[in-house]
Amino acid sequence: MRISFAKFQGTGNDFVLVDNRTEFFPKGSLDLIRQLTKTKFGIGADGLILVENHSSLDFEMVYFNSDASQSLCGNGSICAVQFARDLGIIHNQTTFKTHDGVHDAFFKGGLVYLSLHPLNEISSGENYFFINNGSPHYVKFVSSVEKIDVNGEGAQVRNSKEFAPEGTNVNFVEIDNELLKVRTFERGVETETLSCGTGATASAIVAAYAFEMESPITIESRGGQLFVSFVKVGKSFSEIYLASRATKVFEGSIDI
Repeated sequence: MRISFAKFQGTGNDFVLVDNRTEFFPKGSLDLIRQLTKTKFGIGADGLILVENHSSLDFEMVYFNSDASQSLCGNGSICAVQFARDLGIIHNQTTFKTHDGVHDAFFKGGLVYLSLHPLNEISSGENYFFINNGSPHYVKFVSSVEKIDVNGEGAQVRNSKEFAPEGTNVNFVEIDNELLKVRTFERGVETETLSCGTGATASAIVAAYAFEMESPITIESRGGQLFVSFVKVGKSFSEIYLASRATKVFEGSIDI
């Protein structure tokens, strides 16, 4: 069988996207998903996204990390929204379903704005914070992200007993005036990625919680800039939006 796909990236987080509205893709074949996303031996990507029909919403996004596990993916959702518009499913705004429920999104000024669910709970440990915004995130503030061994330290935290058995994404955050510099070890990809949308959002929310940073917050990842806005009342956050660009890299087909 031949599968047509599009390759997208959002601030360096890259994805294989498939129009699966006819439900032809064998999404129960986790080995196939791992093969397609594997660098050098497949298309290569941080994740695979299926865009499918939904009975009452514009579409449903089914997301797999490169190891075939599932979670909310912020940059992946932004790429899926752009892909859905390219397919003519939506125009300038949408409501769709993904791993953690229903999200809204809209286009403005060349960016895709993605809503995330309200947050009322942020926990803390020794020198770190923990937040689950659809995907679990450990957030540690450091003096310089460039001096951090992201893969070494990130893997230790991700696989620690404290976060077992599911594990966690690990974010290292540097405050540079009004800017956050963020590097993330992504669970499910099992390495540092150039950007993580939910990680950028988690880092911004924790910075507002712990250091009173005000909305909107600009995040500098290795793959580019992301923007997080929110409404903060006490320790609760609502109207959370992640904004970034989604770019189609190429289209192709592959025999499986």
